[in-house]
Amino acid sequence: MPGSLFESDLPEGLRIGGYHWSRQTIGRSNAGVFRLTGDNKPSLFLKIEEAGLFAEVAAEEARLRWLAGQGIACPAIIAFEHHAGRHWLLMTALPGQDLASAGATDAASSVAIMADALRELHAIDAGSCPFDHRLQHRIAEARARLEAGTVDESDFDDERQGMTAAEAFAQLAALKPASQDIVVTHGDACMPDFVAASKRFSGFVDCGRLGLADRHQDLALACWSIRHNIGERWVQPFLDRYGFIGVDPSRLSYYRLLDEFF
Repeated sequence: MPGSLFESDLPEGLRIGGYHWSRQTIGRSNAGVFRLTGDNKPSLFLKIEEAGLFAEVAAEEARLRWLAGQGIACPAIIAFEHHAGRHWLLMTALPGQDLASAGATDAASSVAIMADALRELHAIDAGSCPFDHRLQHRIAEARARLEAGTVDESDFDDERQGMTAAEAFAQLAALKPASQDIVVTHGDACMPDFVAASKRFSGFVDCGRLGLADRHQDLALACWSIRHNIGERWVQPFLDRYGFIGVDPSRLSYYRLLDEFF
């Protein structure tokens, strides 16, 4: 257990012995994420997050339960509790590694895994999804984050470095697309959120932003992550494998702008 936590800090249902805790640093979650490993024990993940207006762990718990019910591979929930002003989510670990980790798999396999997984996710009946992340809701949340002062301007993409959050939001409002191609999206479809073993997809992780949105929400972040992690030359093979001929570069850019607020 990490030194900042004591057994008495944990909800009773999460006081499990015989595990070594290691903090995970890959990804952009605001929660503390720990991998729990032990001899002859299944590996687990625990997310701990302060409860608050923009907390996402409770949202992830609901989405993981729904996603599993759709037959999409994702972690199984072992326990979820609210305790001492925090949300605690204990899950199974998926086999393999996330696609951004060194040695997870080769670049060609990575983009194929991502494209196939997103195509399957986007094919779910949108009418069955209870989580609505269409633009009217996401722009409202972006405004709330702006007004709360939680937008990290230092983490803006290169083309927006030096811009204030208010200036970025003005662009977000002005450039809103006139229509949306609504599917069930992951919401943060970057390489660390796809797990694979032996070049086979094991499942999605970090699903707290899953919901109904334009498919460009996922395609934009996937393309950005591929470019960042394995290089520009793999973006087009990813899009070709995904197989959607209507990819709109202006929408890809817009959903990257939207992501600056989350």
